[in-house]
Amino acid sequence: MEKQTLILEHNYRAPIINSPNPPAIIMLHGFGSDENDLFSFSSELPNEYAIISLKAPIRLEPYGNAWYNIYYDHPQGKFSDDEQAIASRDLVARCIDEIVSMYKVDSQRITLIGFSQGTILSFAVALSYPEKVKNVIGLSGYINKDILVSDYTEKNHSNLHIYTSHGTQDQVIPIDWARQSKPFLEQLNIDCTYSEFPVGHGVAPENFMELKNWLQNHP
Repeated sequence: MEKQTLILEHNYRAPIINSPNPPAIIMLHGFGSDENDLFSFSSELPNEYAIISLKAPIRLEPYGNAWYNIYYDHPQGKFSDDEQAIASRDLVARCIDEIVSMYKVDSQRITLIGFSQGTILSFAVALSYPEKVKNVIGLSGYINKDILVSDYTEKNHSNLHIYTSHGTQDQVIPIDWARQSKPFLEQLNIDCTYSEFPVGHGVAPENFMELKNWLQNHP
């Protein structure tokens, strides 16, 4: 693991199988976590990938980071800061370009893996800038249409492939929100695999095995 200068702090694992132009996995962690979270299972992912786990830009107290704030105690109820989410969406899009340049990875084979808030942001990046992303693996998240670029329906999503999964017992993000993802994506003619597992807000071992198999089928 090494750290270099990008817009965002990150962890990096070089491809174990060397190639001049490797594919890359870019990880986006959840609310209140950091770049070490998803990176902890990087050793279980395919050896041909460069793996970059990004640290979200907003510092939370007493610990952790976020892509955008979620206000749980607002008088009108819990809500998310969509302006911050849009800023992070564009920050990650710029970071993808920097990663391609710095680590000499294949710009046509970029996979985003997100969890929870990181999934919401991964969807926003991929649907807004599909030319930058080939695959999205979205865990325990949903699509927030309010943080997509205004002309997302006019974008070319034909090369985008998405795997998304959710726990049926998730008490953080309702399963009904996640179930809207596949029909929404299919309306955009995006190839989408959706799975559910009998867990809460997390990733079951069977879920992890399935996403690994999906990734191997979408190199």
